[in-house]
Amino acid sequence: MKLPNLGKTLLGALAAGLLASSAFAADMTLKLGHLANEDNSWHKASVKFAEELKARTAGRIEVEVFPNESLGKEIDLINGMQLGTVDLTITGESLQNWAPMAALLAVPYAYKSIEHMDEVASGEIGDKIKAQIIEKAQIRPIAHFARGPRNLTSNYPIKSPDDLQGLKMRVPNVPLFVDVWKALGANPGPMAFSEVFTSLQNGTIGAQENPLALIRSANFNEVQSHVNLTEHVRSWIYLTIAESTWGKLSPEDQTAVMEAASVAQDYERGLFNESLEADRKYLEEKGMTFVEVDGAAFQAKAKDAVLANVNDEIKPIVEQLFSN
Repeated sequence: MKLPNLGKTLLGALAAGLLASSAFAADMTLKLGHLANEDNSWHKASVKFAEELKARTAGRIEVEVFPNESLGKEIDLINGMQLGTVDLTITGESLQNWAPMAALLAVPYAYKSIEHMDEVASGEIGDKIKAQIIEKAQIRPIAHFARGPRNLTSNYPIKSPDDLQGLKMRVPNVPLFVDVWKALGANPGPMAFSEVFTSLQNGTIGAQENPLALIRSANFNEVQSHVNLTEHVRSWIYLTIAESTWGKLSPEDQTAVMEAASVAQDYERGLFNESLEADRKYLEEKGMTFVEVDGAAFQAKAKDAVLANVNDEIKPIVEQLFSN
């Protein structure tokens, strides 16, 4: 006598389960790989993007985020996007391997402030950069995140290029960086990052340059007394989607992607500003003195070296940026 009721119960449960699974099953799952760790604002913004896109598509599009190079290194991820095995990544001037205009993302002294940088990234020049990346790399930038400006640390205040004369300093193995610091009057040399702390400690070098977050995480406050606010490299990086993935989306879903990316961009900027304040406060509490510099003097002396190192395609734009 109880079998019909049991049957109804089973059928009801089965139907409810099917409805629930159809309500939560994504039509499309996208893979977003990047190099940062879980504490980094880029990762948090990537998670925010995933949440926003899922909400805007009623769960039809999900994004799985893979931090810590767990899907591969930056160039591997770009190649994966071109092959269709990766959908999204965070990347920047590395794209100049395909699109020369991507070099504009990190040109020393090209951007006088974060507002100026945003204006370029969101304006006509930024549109040209994005168009070339789409055409040449088959990757579409959908948002940009700021990177902390690079500052010079030392054991005495450096307010103008005159204070740099002969100062031995570490720079990354980038010819543009070496030439710029030579032009400014320093004695720069490439060195592996892992060797910098010990070299500062034993006096092999007297200075190095990096964003505040790296100055903090590397404990340079233990071997350097001053942060000179040269802010010589301001740069941004893109959240990007593979053009092949973009092409599979309906116009409505493309709109949802751009809306989610815009929210993620604003969210990341808030985290970025908080981290700059927190890093400065931490370094000051550890005894470092922050020094305002004559930015115009640094820029003027660096200009020729910068222009000599950029390719002919972007040189007119760099000249325009320097003249603004």
